[in-house]
Amino acid sequence: MNIDIISIAKKEKTIYDPLYKEMQKMISRFAKVKEIELFPKDVAKSHTISSNASQKAYSKVLEPYLQGGYNVILHPDGKLIDSFEFSKLLDGKMSVKFFIGGAYGFEESFVKKGDAVISLSKLTMAHKIAKVVLYEQIYRGFAILSNHPYHK
Repeated sequence: MNIDIISIAKKEKTIYDPLYKEMQKMISRFAKVKEIELFPKDVAKSHTISSNASQKAYSKVLEPYLQGGYNVILHPDGKLIDSFEFSKLLDGKMSVKFFIGGAYGFEESFVKKGDAVISLSKLTMAHKIAKVVLYEQIYRGFAILSNHPYHK
């Protein structure tokens, strides 16, 4: 199985990188994980214009990645699910893509193109923290699907 985590984010080294690597290693027993961080000049420029311009720029950059696979949009207004429901997002799929938006979120038209729209929490969190939570839930989801004791 292939999992892509696609986000509107600047590629930069962070204190979270070792944790991401460790989580990728844990998940590698079940799936190959690839991170794709996108922050082209159009997105940077749109941030100086407006939130609507930013959302449009995010859609333009992210839409090509919607091809193939099961697309999960992470959105504050998405469905709040537990870890067992999250595991069902992974179950039986060949490819799952998780989309993390930019500072201004997603256009409604982009959200509607997802196969599932979920929220990780009612809390607002930085992208880097959201990614840690997502990684942990991916691992936990695979643990649930394989009856591994981690999820208890």
